Amino acid sequence: MAIASLCLFCGSKPGVDPSAAVLADDFGRFCADRSLTLVYGGGTFGLMGIAARAALAGGSHVVGIIPETLEAREVAQPGLSELVVTATLHERKALMFARSDAVVVLPGGIGTMDELFEIMTWRNLGLHAKPIFLLGGAFWKPFLDLLGHLDRSGYAYPGLFALVEVVDLNGLAARLDR
Repeated sequence: MAIASLCLFCGSKPGVDPSAAVLADDFGRFCADRSLTLVYGGGTFGLMGIAARAALAGGSHVVGIIPETLEAREVAQPGLSELVVTATLHERKALMFARSDAVVVLPGGIGTMDELFEIMTWRNLGLHAKPIFLLGGAFWKPFLDLLGHLDRSGYAYPGLFALVEVVDLNGLAARLDR
């Protein structure tokens, strides 16, 4: 299956490590350079806003999907190719996923972790086979340690570590080119 659109889950805050903002900008430009559609949470703040603006500046088609409850709080990004307002957060996640061929996750907080765990759960249950890529290298070490803890404690099903793949942008490019 050719990958033409990427769902992005990431922080609505920039975080304290400036390399995360650089990664978000690089990811947005990566989408534009490859003519990929970027589907994201629709906000203007944090890493998600940085990635969206970089993709838009490069000519990418950018779809923002934001729930009514967050539209004012997150402030919808102006100039999007499409802005979809949903009734609920659950509807937002489902629509973001449905409009994408693969999922990319950058650093973020509990909302990002919620999105990541849900999409991993769907894959674990066989509801989809879309790849899930984690960008941000060292940021993901504690997450992978947690997955290891779940596995060692007997709470994980076989294949837990195959649900996600930690990559850098070169690794993502190689995976998309397969």
